[in-house]
Amino acid sequence: MPPSPSLGLRLQRLFLTGLLTLLPLWLTWVVVKFVFLLLGDLSRPLVEPGLQSVAAGNPLTFGWLVEPWVRNAIALVATVGAILLAGWLTRRVVGQRLLGWFEALIARIPLASTIYGSARKLLDILQTKPDGTQRVVLIDFPHNEMKTLGFVTRVMREQGSGRELAAVYVPTTPNPTSGYLEIVPMEKITPTDWTVDQAMSFIISGGAVAPDSIPFSPPTPAPARD
Repeated sequence: MPPSPSLGLRLQRLFLTGLLTLLPLWLTWVVVKFVFLLLGDLSRPLVEPGLQSVAAGNPLTFGWLVEPWVRNAIALVATVGAILLAGWLTRRVVGQRLLGWFEALIARIPLASTIYGSARKLLDILQTKPDGTQRVVLIDFPHNEMKTLGFVTRVMREQGSGRELAAVYVPTTPNPTSGYLEIVPMEKITPTDWTVDQAMSFIISGGAVAPDSIPFSPPTPAPARD
């Protein structure tokens, strides 16, 4: 009969088990809390004056409206409602005209036009299917024995040689809104059959949500014909 593990070893195992159990819950809470606070902050400057005015008019009945959690909740609902309204309007002719007017206004502001235009192009690229180039790829990082996931945003050519180069956006984990840009020769890219949604799930989950097999080496180039 094998000897029973020591108290220290049992406590270590229990600690690791509890940590691995609570870590996904904590990460989910952090992400959800960040998103909720971010959305609530967008509408809070518009919501708070109205709530304070109503509460001041009848503090006994509506004094609870100035409680922080109430203001945060109403601001969050207002922001989500505004986002849904924007999505609904964008699908209508009047919304498309308003969006065109807004983009024309932004285009007249030098710094704002650069930021908005770049973000708009990136989102449009990720939402559309590429022509002749797989969108989700793997590239060498930090050396050729390791890979990282990226999105091909554009294909260019090297001056002089005409070699094809890909601009690859590499998002970070678990927040894909930040990342960095790599310019990679096309022959060094490993294409995948993943969709953008599958790639985002892989990135946000830290690799936990992934298929059973993925490519790792770039495809072998076809032999040149005589």
